[in-house]
Amino acid sequence: MQFLSPIWFISLAALSIPLVIHLWNIRPGKTLRIGSISLISEASKASSRSLKLLEILLLILRCLLLALITAFLAKPVWEKINSASKAKGWVLIPKENFKETYFRFKPQVDSLVSKGYEFHYFSKGFEKRDSTKQQVDTDSNTNYWSLIKQLERIGQGRQVYIFSPNFKKHFKGSKPSVSINLKWQTYTPADSVSRWIVSAAFTNDGSIKVTDGTSTPSGTSYINILLKGNGDAVHAVLTQNGRTTVSFKNSKEEPMLVDTATQRIAIYNDKYPLDAQYLKAALDAATAFHGTKTTIKQYSNTIIPNKKTWLFWLSEKPVPAALANNAKHIFAYADGKPIEVNSWIEPGHIALNKRVAASKIQQLIWTDGFGDAILSHSPLRGQGGFYRFYTHFNPAWNNLVWSDDFPAMMLKLLYPETDSQPNSHDRRILTDQHIQPEVVKAASHTSPYRVSEQKDVSRYFWLLLMLIFAAERVLNFKLKQQENG
Repeated sequence: MQFLSPIWFISLAALSIPLVIHLWNIRPGKTLRIGSISLISEASKASSRSLKLLEILLLILRCLLLALITAFLAKPVWEKINSASKAKGWVLIPKENFKETYFRFKPQVDSLVSKGYEFHYFSKGFEKRDSTKQQVDTDSNTNYWSLIKQLERIGQGRQVYIFSPNFKKHFKGSKPSVSINLKWQTYTPADSVSRWIVSAAFTNDGSIKVTDGTSTPSGTSYINILLKGNGDAVHAVLTQNGRTTVSFKNSKEEPMLVDTATQRIAIYNDKYPLDAQYLKAALDAATAFHGTKTTIKQYSNTIIPNKKTWLFWLSEKPVPAALANNAKHIFAYADGKPIEVNSWIEPGHIALNKRVAASKIQQLIWTDGFGDAILSHSPLRGQGGFYRFYTHFNPAWNNLVWSDDFPAMMLKLLYPETDSQPNSHDRRILTDQHIQPEVVKAASHTSPYRVSEQKDVSRYFWLLLMLIFAAERVLNFKLKQQENG
């Protein structure tokens, strides 16, 4: 028996509570009335109290109740260990990629199995492979490094062979360190190129701007295409019931719905009309490159129409509630005293001369050379966001407005999907050098092969807890009846 959260056993100190209650249970004496006390000589006054361990069974039940609560919170598991396995080791292949992986390494796998190695799936639970089963390959995002950490707890002392794909999506987090005899061979699957439609939207001239993503072992790239009519040699455009979709021809994937919405951007310049001009120039370049339907308007007063996609509030004054409630995204200057600095803005390593001190940061988007916020983000009504800018769009504050990276930074801010990549389409690979875990100290081949299986037994503790609680309540009720009777 093991406990996954043994820190809860500190609460066993609570066992002293029912013990103290029972030990200090004081019962007052009874007064006996008699007819005459003339024959009773005067005696010295004395007092008496009962200091006894009463209701021992009730005490035991209450202590046991608290102990069971503690054990339940400590997450008990039963570990079954089989140290008598005669297998020399394990051969592991991912269940989702079994067919292709097996045929890639068939000679090595068959040779190992003939020598007495056990065949298991390189998946959660490490289920033993039944050679009579037919496995259909499917796509998955299983984290192989996480499985390695689980494998560390299962068995030591025998060789483990792993055969798997080398897609980057299977290796997340930090590389694990192991103390098992591990040999890992990888390969690049045949389906090593993936192409998908990232987005599709109508442009100002009625065309459809489509962004295609392509992922290969060497990396991921994006390309923008303008479609008219029924599409081109690669894309098919279909309009039904007022809905327009785009898909790849002869593809089984779901068509992409074309976005018909217009992105409406408002710039409030307050006392910074020059800042607004620099910003509008960058936004014009970014939206023209993206190609989707967009309108950009400047305002010198707070009379701004509702339903804005973006509100660039170039002012230190708070955004009025009416405007804030009618804009999906808000980009505002931070309020504070300007500070002279000698740093830069990342990304882009753009010179920074003046800024405002940052506070209560939620998420960093842009930073300075010291890692402090230049642009921060906090959630705003679900999918929206509030962006706080700790400098200005002005050459006196920084060189951002002169930088060639400025339009690209705004493009990424306005259209974050251009930098996204679904795991199901990720075909980037890692080299064996990056994949192989670090072997801290390999286990000896002479040590017994330990196979352990953990089973959650907390439900049994919960059932026993309910039974003990019911018994305690029944016994307590009977004792009260005896006292009152």
